[in-house]
Amino acid sequence: MILENLKNKKIILASKSPRRASLLSDAGFEFEVFVKENINENPGKRKGKDAAIFLADEKAKHYNDILKPETLLITADTIVCLKGKILNKPKNAEEAKKMLKILSDKKHEVITGVCIKSSERKILFSVSTKVYFRKLSDNEINYYIENYKPFDKAGAYGIQEWIGIIGIEKIKGSYFNVMGLPVQKIYEKLSHFI
Repeated sequence: MILENLKNKKIILASKSPRRASLLSDAGFEFEVFVKENINENPGKRKGKDAAIFLADEKAKHYNDILKPETLLITADTIVCLKGKILNKPKNAEEAKKMLKILSDKKHEVITGVCIKSSERKILFSVSTKVYFRKLSDNEINYYIENYKPFDKAGAYGIQEWIGIIGIEKIKGSYFNVMGLPVQKIYEKLSHFI
């Protein structure tokens, strides 16, 4: 089993997201969280999966100084895309309202780019999930923003929170990817490092 074979590896999750840490922990991984600040989160003109993979790779470059053959670094970046436009984390309530109104009654795509890296090798990949919101009322959007303050989430929402529970009609793909970490694919890819 992969988990047993990884016992001799030191896994580092380079993310301050409690959701990512929780998902990795729930999947049975033993790891530590280590975060460096002020890392570039601008994909330039890249779009879709190219942007997500670029950002995960950029984050990983900042950790080269701590990598050893027995160290496995995991970095990730989740983006929300609607018709090719990337919806980042909202800066304030007004931006969050605009984003949720744009997503209301539409299908969008959530893409997570992931980098798994040791001092000897690197794997880059992305996972995409299609998310379908029903039409959201202004009252629902306002209630969610006031009570959940989704300013640390791309697209201004968390699928596991109230707005996701009452507003998302269906998804095509990985639920955990929309939460921010495609743990099934990470589990599969880690077998390359054993």
